Amino acid sequence: MTGTTDALVLDLVEWIGREPRPYSEVIETWRTSCPRLTIWEDAVDRGYVARRSVGGQGVHVAITASGEKLLREHGRLG
Repeated sequence: MTGTTDALVLDLVEWIGREPRPYSEVIETWRTSCPRLTIWEDAVDRGYVARRSVGGQGVHVAITASGEKLLREHGRLG
């Protein structure tokens, strides 16, 4: 993991933390074809974000308790 990757994971968690986002929006915005930039995958693997089915509205992504803790630790929880 590089500092750049960690910073981008933090940015992703902060962006999702503002409001739960539709899964399709998250993937369109954050998925990359670069194997060195696995930002979405890293955030999921670390347990900072999770997909949740929202009745009749499809799948949304929201931060988890671990994601909230990460944001608090970096002074980004508003």
